Amino acid sequence: MTSARKKAAETMARIDVVIEVLDARVPEAGSNPLIRELRLHRQRPCLKVLNKTDLADPAVTQAWLDHFNKQEGVQAVALSCKKAGDAVKIPKLCLPLAPHRGTTLKPLRIMIMGIPNVGKSTLMNTLLKRRAAKVGDEPAITKSQQSFDLNDHTTLIDTPGLMWPKIEHESDGMMLAASHSIGRNAIIDEEVAAFLGDILLERYPALVQQRYKCDITDMDGVGLIEAIAQLRGFRIRGKEFDLEKAAMTLLQDFRTGALGRVSLETPSTRVAMLQQASVPAYNPAHRDS
Repeated sequence: MTSARKKAAETMARIDVVIEVLDARVPEAGSNPLIRELRLHRQRPCLKVLNKTDLADPAVTQAWLDHFNKQEGVQAVALSCKKAGDAVKIPKLCLPLAPHRGTTLKPLRIMIMGIPNVGKSTLMNTLLKRRAAKVGDEPAITKSQQSFDLNDHTTLIDTPGLMWPKIEHESDGMMLAASHSIGRNAIIDEEVAAFLGDILLERYPALVQQRYKCDITDMDGVGLIEAIAQLRGFRIRGKEFDLEKAAMTLLQDFRTGALGRVSLETPSTRVAMLQQASVPAYNPAHRDS
């Protein structure tokens, strides 16, 4: 990752527009602050592509588009990178961001960035109409920068998924793990599934009830995992419930869209989380005497 960050900084000096691919279900939690830092340092405009929009809550996605489109030097669009009809729009959307480029004499140079497993390589392959970049359902498939000519006036540069050294907010880490942008070796599936379950029960109870056919009254995330294990008959050697398997079932149902269209954060929940994080913890040692 250190090498990838250094290479990205060097390449940023030679490009015109940054495409930041985001998972529409976690667009702010999954936005690497390093990408913003690099592009602002070089004063590069950004097209934020909210990918996997077919898996996200459409009303929440629209709220994020409104939020991002108010930012200076930023344009946002929601689509599925797997769909050629959606992806083909992207280079055209980049042109107004760099009106001085986009000719055979001055090709438009586009750098595709984002965290692991958000669909950067899928977007590249869809645009090029061939399997030029490796794609997989695991983080960090792309290992190095790859450059391709889309046509005689547009060049694309694909980059490895960039994570930042330390995720500041625990809830961001949980959301990234739930959406599979963090590898399984860095997390405990049951903890992530319990976190996910709490959000689903609070914001999408009807989808939970429809999927698992269980009574969710007074249920929390841990209880949902236990209920899935019981309802699906997940047991270890026929004895105690297999909570790990139940947790993975919940995570996979979210990741594949089997639960329905779900978003884990909204602009308003993001603001609330940041406000709460800024409040200093109570320390009895500092109380008034």
